[in-house]
Amino acid sequence: MLRLTLQGMRARWVTFTGSFVALALGVGLIAATGLALAATFQAPHRGPERFAAAPVVVRATDTLRVSTPIGERTQRLADPRAVPAEVAAELARLGRTVEDRTFPVSYASVGGGADRTDGEGAVAAGHPWSVAAATPYRLTDGRAPRTPGEVVVAVAARERDRSGGVAVGDRVRVVTPAGADSRTVVGTVAATDFETAVFFTDAEAAQLSPRIDALVVHADAAAVRKAVRKAVRGTGSGIDVLTGDERRRADPDPDRDSEALVSVNALLGTAAGITCFVSVFVVASTFAFAVAQRRREFGLLRTAGATARQIRRTVFAEAVLVAVPASAAGCLLGAVGAPPLAAWMVDSGVAPSWFAIGDQTWPLHTAFWTGLCVAMAGVLTSSWRAGRIKPTEALREAALDKGTMPPSRWLLGALLLLAGLGLLVWSLATDPGEALKRKTYITRPMLLIVGFALYAPVLVPPLVRLVTWLPARLPGATGLLARENAATGVRRTSAVAAPVLITVALAASLLGTTATISEAKATEAATQTAADYVVAAPGEKGALPAPFVTRAQSIPGAAVSASRSTAVTVLEEGVALVRSEARAVDPAALAAVSRLPVASGRVADLDDGGIVVNEEWLTRTVGQRVRVWLGDGREVTLRIVAVLRTGTGGNGVYVTPRNAPGAPVDRVDVAVRDGADATAVDAALREAGAATRTTVLTKDEWLARSHPRSSESTRLGLLLILGIALLYTGIALANTLVMATSDRVGDLAVLRLTGATKPQVLRLVAAEALVVVAVGSLLGAAVAGLNLLGLRGALALLSVRSPLVVPWGGLGAMVAASAVLAVVAAVVPALTALRTRPVEHAGTRE
Repeated sequence: MLRLTLQGMRARWVTFTGSFVALALGVGLIAATGLALAATFQAPHRGPERFAAAPVVVRATDTLRVSTPIGERTQRLADPRAVPAEVAAELARLGRTVEDRTFPVSYASVGGGADRTDGEGAVAAGHPWSVAAATPYRLTDGRAPRTPGEVVVAVAARERDRSGGVAVGDRVRVVTPAGADSRTVVGTVAATDFETAVFFTDAEAAQLSPRIDALVVHADAAAVRKAVRKAVRGTGSGIDVLTGDERRRADPDPDRDSEALVSVNALLGTAAGITCFVSVFVVASTFAFAVAQRRREFGLLRTAGATARQIRRTVFAEAVLVAVPASAAGCLLGAVGAPPLAAWMVDSGVAPSWFAIGDQTWPLHTAFWTGLCVAMAGVLTSSWRAGRIKPTEALREAALDKGTMPPSRWLLGALLLLAGLGLLVWSLATDPGEALKRKTYITRPMLLIVGFALYAPVLVPPLVRLVTWLPARLPGATGLLARENAATGVRRTSAVAAPVLITVALAASLLGTTATISEAKATEAATQTAADYVVAAPGEKGALPAPFVTRAQSIPGAAVSASRSTAVTVLEEGVALVRSEARAVDPAALAAVSRLPVASGRVADLDDGGIVVNEEWLTRTVGQRVRVWLGDGREVTLRIVAVLRTGTGGNGVYVTPRNAPGAPVDRVDVAVRDGADATAVDAALREAGAATRTTVLTKDEWLARSHPRSSESTRLGLLLILGIALLYTGIALANTLVMATSDRVGDLAVLRLTGATKPQVLRLVAAEALVVVAVGSLLGAAVAGLNLLGLRGALALLSVRSPLVVPWGGLGAMVAASAVLAVVAAVVPALTALRTRPVEHAGTRE
């Protein structure tokens, strides 16, 4: 049987080459994304950066720790407290101490230029100059600041080497929490990658930011800990004494590497999941089609006396002989392709600059065995059916596609379709917000895609007749023959339509879902904001200048709400610490500039003992009291005064400013009161912004900037995911068409013998390819339509009135590309076959 197997493979080398290519590329994609995903599991170890030269660093803890029955739970604080004055005084007795203060700053050259921010879009950090000795900052030019009008700024090497950068002697306009003022640059230091620093004199820094954020202590660490315990009445709780490698916890963003990998991990996890699904789907379809092409051959073998077991062993042996080298080649392709994938992610800003492929090998092992198992699964059902063919039925069955829907296929398809639709109905009934989550709107289309693909033999004939209704009635036989060939060759049509189905379904579902969710978020924000102007501080931890806030609140005819970003943490079910983003607001001012989606209660009842929550909270009954930890770690019990609808997930929590003492004002909403002079309000507000270097935006401008239809990171992430999947499905489409067309040499020869010219045959082949692409597109559109309708229903249940966004342009381009690729992949092998005299191939028709 082995000799017979090898001879059969040599005779059908095109079919087996197609299976080899599909499997090798599939394994290569799995291996490449697996290697990239493995590189996100561990961030590089960094030592202390900002306080690398400090012997001991003392600061208030930035971590909330709560004991639960299953152990201690921790959560980062949004607004850590300052170092108490009594602690600073006690430590000053031990030796020299340096007080560190950190406050938001931006600056620009006098006469123009944008405010300087770091690469993440956050404002620069202001510090007293005396703390620079404990940091990596050293003067590269000039001197230290001595008077209140002088600053030292961090300048990157590339800025020092070109004109236009800030240099010693330049006048810059600096914006601090106290306002904007012109200052002289008297020195520069080398920039670092963890912050953009601006140094002031110690006295001015203390005036701009009175709170002590950290202390550098030149004393023995044990003595420092003892002094801290004494200052805070013996416990030392709430104060961290950091030495050695622990000093990294005092860096501006000590977890930035691991946090950067979280988004990369999520992106690559999604890409790996989709890649694995697409690869398994296409490879299984290709192998099943390759076996189905050989029905006549199996029939002859059964007639010649081969047993069912021998047929099955032959099929499995062929699959192993193809799968092992194909999987090995795929692993090699993945190992070669993973570094360029990581480099593209770094260059496009998706991954941090240090991201690179590691030395992990388990993704290669996983990809190899996945490819082997998929190949075996792809031939399992087909080989079983081939072995069950009776010798007397073999030739009859080989003449026409019959029995393409065995009971097992009906059952499995029904289960997958019911699972996809059932999950949709279940999420709409229990948690509509689940439909907006990535894992949901990616998983559900996969179930529907496989379900529709399994039912393709049932759906293909009526869809073929639908798309060929008009062409079949046009003069000439091309349309009629294309319809009949596609409708009767169900296996061939289904196999070729499968890559188109997955291309259209994935592209429409992912692009349409993300665009619709972005549109819904923007619509929700526009509905809830009644302000005419929104002024927001730049960066995640920015602050608006106090003079701007004061001037805005004094504008006649303007209703002004100044709010602060903070967070509250709640212990749910006694074991889970859940942090919720919150805003500290004046309820009366908030009512004038917002239209919050209140489900129960009244936001106007908010006071220092109250809290506004949303429907995602476990405790959400108006009047109930809930224990929470505020942004600075204080534990309080607050009364729920109102509950907001969940919406798209952006409806957060509201407290009063007293419950967010460490949070600066970072947003001001301004509405023109009824009867007020809108022009005068606009002029006064913009004058206040110009005086304090604060950007004033209208509501529409703010929405366009803060709620873009698609962020750059989202766009690049989708480009990566869809690019990998669609590239593979495109190759699979061409590969399957080459297999299918090369197997029809006999059919083409018969057409030539009946009088068809070569151009007529080629037009027929091209027409059939277009019909199959149209069928696959309709099936993919059905999957995407169900997914998008489910999303629309979820948004309606969440009380978000937003239209569906269908990416018609992108879908049209993908369908057109599939059509062009299909025509080329079908016509080229047909053209090659037509070079031979038709009488030589007439007998090969199945």
